[in-house]
Amino acid sequence: MQDLKPHEIVAQLDRYIIGQDKAKRSVAIALRNRWRRRQVSDDLRDEIAPKNIILIGPTGVGKTEIARRLSQMTDSPFFKVEASKFTEVGYVGRDVESMVRDLVELTVNAVRQSEQVAVQDKARKIAEERMLDLLLPKSSVAESNKREPSGEAALEVVSAAEEPPSTREKLRRMLREGKLDSRYVDLDVPDRSIPMVEIFSNVGMEEMGINFKDMLGGLMPKNVKRRKVKVPEALDLMAQEEAQNLVDMEKVVRTAVEKVEQSGIIFLDEIDKIVGKSQGQGPDVSREGVQRDLLPIVEGSSVNTKHGPVRTDHILFIASGAFHAIKPSDLIPELQGRFPIRVELDALGRAEFERILREPRNALVLQYIAMLQTDGVELSFTDDAIARIAAVAQEVNERTENIGARRLHTLMECLLEEVLFEAPRADLTRVNVDGVYVDSKLEPIKKDEDLSRYIL
Repeated sequence: MQDLKPHEIVAQLDRYIIGQDKAKRSVAIALRNRWRRRQVSDDLRDEIAPKNIILIGPTGVGKTEIARRLSQMTDSPFFKVEASKFTEVGYVGRDVESMVRDLVELTVNAVRQSEQVAVQDKARKIAEERMLDLLLPKSSVAESNKREPSGEAALEVVSAAEEPPSTREKLRRMLREGKLDSRYVDLDVPDRSIPMVEIFSNVGMEEMGINFKDMLGGLMPKNVKRRKVKVPEALDLMAQEEAQNLVDMEKVVRTAVEKVEQSGIIFLDEIDKIVGKSQGQGPDVSREGVQRDLLPIVEGSSVNTKHGPVRTDHILFIASGAFHAIKPSDLIPELQGRFPIRVELDALGRAEFERILREPRNALVLQYIAMLQTDGVELSFTDDAIARIAAVAQEVNERTENIGARRLHTLMECLLEEVLFEAPRADLTRVNVDGVYVDSKLEPIKKDEDLSRYIL
């Protein structure tokens, strides 16, 4: 993160997301401010709170993608959750604190995997020694060593004992050269299956500090299955087991909790769904309660997890919502104050759709070209074809629901359905998509408004 300046963060986001410059600038500044906070003096560092962001805009304009790409480029702990999953305690739904627990669990797993990769070479060497112990039969030299007392006989045993190491090294060489790959060995593999236990409760069991999987795993006897596996697979299994044993889990948990507390990002999607439209009856009854439950977590509080308490004071919260029927000011005032930065994302039009089809590194056109190449079909798009697809996307969005860039996915599937179904075929080696081809496939559906609502 130290090397990523705000304009560099925006440049990285530009490789995948078209437009939305204001939103990119806001998240780039928020991200850089986290690094700046860690450079200030200790007495002031804890006083600097993150400036949480609300992204406002219709669906399919890039709100989620901005947050996701942001987390990938900084290797920050990231968790996305829909706010509509949460409900006030007493109603069916998830506890709001579960998002912090899920973030911690994901980060612990990620740190553990990276630690296992770091010790992979050492684990491989230990696994190799274990494999040689399996392959090399018991030497009779050790038994004779027990019987012989001392003196000249003992000297003979010592000289005889020099032979097995050479045999072991010869076997090691054969193992590394792959000459033993077709051989089978009997390997004891721990059976990690744990009985499934379903707990029905309106309060998260994590609050009690109980992890039933771990508890039952400790109570149940450790079953071991003996499997007959080939040498390469056995080596991989042994190396994986040894890597797990070499990792210091206490250090992993400390590192993960620190990463979550200092650089964690929680993306709260659909935050507008927890705002009641009116003071009516029905499901709106718990929506304000969810906002009040979210408030202490966003403000900064301590959440109990199975890895210990985790502070949320410096976790960056990025919320997003369409806000087409309500306004951000309809949130409770306390929660509004915790999201000081509000960015409105622009609706996408024909020009943006053309750029989305062409420019990003993961552009839709490139995806379909690459997929059909695997079936030996050379797919190409003319400029007028891309222009026609973008125009149809804009028109359908205006006539029906505006789902933003997601409309392009629907159109591309409909446009290439026949090719995707027929491939691979001997006489189907090249498909050129031009404006006429696009019109022939999409115009009949687009003209029938009822049909277009179902298909496009």
